[in-house]
Amino acid sequence: MAVTLNDAGYRHARQLIEAGRSVLDDRDAWSEHQPSARQENAFIEEHGWVEYGRWHLGIDPGVPQERKARYRFPYGDFSAVHRCGVLSAEVRAAQQHYVDVETAVAHLHGMLDALRMR
Repeated sequence: MAVTLNDAGYRHARQLIEAGRSVLDDRDAWSEHQPSARQENAFIEEHGWVEYGRWHLGIDPGVPQERKARYRFPYGDFSAVHRCGVLSAEVRAAQQHYVDVETAVAHLHGMLDALRMR
């Protein structure tokens, strides 16, 4: 089944950006800023799967809720939205032709770039 936009993740990302909880880093920084598997596991243990899902812009409805593979296109480090994560998600969504995810991510990209212009 195709990955679809995770509305809860998209709303969460917008709210974080509007609240000033964003890191305006460059594209290449995502490999350093993306949470490790250990950090993800600790976050799930402490906050649960629903909260974990809010940190992802895509969802694969064909995968059970309590599996990491269900959640796609992470955009932050569990405390802030990272521009590099958004840019990575934008490129991957376009490559995989997930139009609804790509459109939402482009909006987040625009919000973050507007902050960089200030």
